[in-house]
Amino acid sequence: MRSALVVGTGLIGTSVALALVTRGVQVYLSDVDRTAELTAASLGAGLAEEPAGPVDLAVVAVPPGAVGGVLAGLQARGAARHYTDVASAKSGPERDAVALGCDPVRYVGGHPLAGGERPGALGARADLFERRSWVLTPRPEAGTETLNTVLELVALCRAVPVVMEAAAHDRVLALLSHAPYVVARLLAERVRRAGRDTAELSGPGTGDLTWTAAADPELWGEVLRANAAEVADAVDELAADLREAAAGLRGLAAPGEPGRPDAPGMSGREDGGMMRGLLGEWNGDGTGVFGGRGGPPVRSRTLAVPIGDRPGELARLFADVAGAGANVTDVRLEHPEAGRTALVHLAVAEAQAGALERALAAREWPVG
Repeated sequence: MRSALVVGTGLIGTSVALALVTRGVQVYLSDVDRTAELTAASLGAGLAEEPAGPVDLAVVAVPPGAVGGVLAGLQARGAARHYTDVASAKSGPERDAVALGCDPVRYVGGHPLAGGERPGALGARADLFERRSWVLTPRPEAGTETLNTVLELVALCRAVPVVMEAAAHDRVLALLSHAPYVVARLLAERVRRAGRDTAELSGPGTGDLTWTAAADPELWGEVLRANAAEVADAVDELAADLREAAAGLRGLAAPGEPGRPDAPGMSGREDGGMMRGLLGEWNGDGTGVFGGRGGPPVRSRTLAVPIGDRPGELARLFADVAGAGANVTDVRLEHPEAGRTALVHLAVAEAQAGALERALAAREWPVG
């Protein structure tokens, strides 16, 4: 990749631009807010001007509800050879792009799972995405060259590509990111209402739970609107868990305490059993729940899959990998010499490698 256009110079867009500039890519910046655009340029993120001709890749870094319109406008004027976005919801932008007649062959949706406490270009960092997951949601029509280009973007940002369907992405992010933001805002508001004396006693535990509440509420309003149904489901499920936890805690209250249900003769053993029921699924140290980047290393195995030089072949492979339910932790493309077949190297957890190999073979992929 030699050139890129980044549309939207907030935290994520400017961080993408900084990462690309660091790797020698010529970056052009565009934003409806000229001040934000010039701020990003002053940080060394690129040139605040229109490119003279089509760039290799346009990165749409705007709120989810605006992705479709921006993408349609960019494609209409031939701004780039390939296109992607970095919105934190995928199904809505994908539907909008289709409805607006965007070319699906030259577009692959994406979402880097990274962020920061300080919004805007001034919070951007070139290393923001290093070792972080970057979800790609290619439609079946996506062209091989476009997928290669977007994978190159992920590699240049030192991130780890993860391929998912758009709907699956939205369900996962509702649980991992969007619902937690709602909870953080609610908890922060509870602390605020409790008064200054209470807030001044808060420590790092409260801070860890509520720091995301300080994020830009306007931006988060766009995110929640774009994934509202999935977030509502996640919040409903969490609310049910909290009601169950509250009932269990009331059962632990000492006899005669306000809020304790009548439970004559409850023994300490029964109290302990109730507590184990409340916390039994938690293993104490977080491993097995938060086993992502930075967690204990997982043994992996690499499968080499040759692909033909036909439109959509790479997208078809990724769709079959996603359908097999395998967690691919890294992807590397071996570009062929003239007349030779390209190889896609898929790194997958050792425990899943055999099942993925069989699933791909069943789909007539000659796995090496």
